[in-house]
Amino acid sequence: MATNNSQPQGSSAPAKSGLRKPVFIKVDDLKPGTNGLTLIARVLSSEIVLQKGRAVSPNLRNVRIAECLIGDETGTILLTARNDQVDLMKPGVTVIIRNGKIDMFKGSMRLAVDKWGRIEVTDPVTFKVKEDNNLSNVEYELVNVAE
Repeated sequence: MATNNSQPQGSSAPAKSGLRKPVFIKVDDLKPGTNGLTLIARVLSSEIVLQKGRAVSPNLRNVRIAECLIGDETGTILLTARNDQVDLMKPGVTVIIRNGKIDMFKGSMRLAVDKWGRIEVTDPVTFKVKEDNNLSNVEYELVNVAE
């Protein structure tokens, strides 16, 4: 006699493979080499640094990259927004970053959201952004540790 131990779709029982509840972190807690980051931040500025595409050549894919300064009550960091993300990142807007990661660019941290993450516009927040603690201004040096 065979038994079926699998949960039916739509069941309210928690999945073992596990969607876990997101843990929101603060900008000040961001560290090099981390990923799976979820945070709420306000967009302070957004500047397009690269735009190329069909206007230049019909063979090129449209590519837009913007550097956006975002922050919360603990500090600020530059977020690299790509393509459709650029449209969401308007100064004054509050966003939720889901599954973000820290990339290193010229020795400093940049927050990025790849195809596995998302940026969502959300309700405005009440906190005042701490603008004098920009984590992207901290320069890191790669050091080899002897074993």
